[in-house]
Formats: sequence, structure tokens, C-alpha cells
Amino acid sequence: MMLEPPMNQLLKQVPSRYMLVNVVAQRARQVASEAEDAGIPLDDKPVTIAIPFSSRNPKNPSSMFMK
Repeated sequence: MMLEPPMNQLLKQVPSRYMLVNVVAQRARQVASEAEDAGIPLDDKPVTIAIPFSSRNPKNPSSMFMK
């Protein structure tokens, strides 16, 4: 299975792999929690769902999770 978007494209949007992992992990936890609360079974793993979503905010991907 190929990662979409490609890793090099994701790394252009964040300063480090460490931040990329943290952003995607945070979004994956959010996806899993929302699906569980709504009683919706996920066809894909939460991380698979979170990767494309996390790549949509190129200016500051970590800001998606700050309240």
C-alpha cells in the first residue's frame, strides 16, 4: 500500500518528521474518538484517515488541533 500523499510532500509542510508524527497521531486519536462516540465502524485505520486530512493545512498543520 502506497502512502498518499507521499512522505516527501508531507515533509515540505512541517519542519520535522517528529512534528508530522505528532500531528497525524493527534488527528488519528480524534478520528477514532469521534467514530466511537457516534457508533460508526471505521473501514480504514484512524491513521490512514488522518494522513490526508493532516496534509490539507500547509501553513501550520499542528494548529488544527489547538483549541
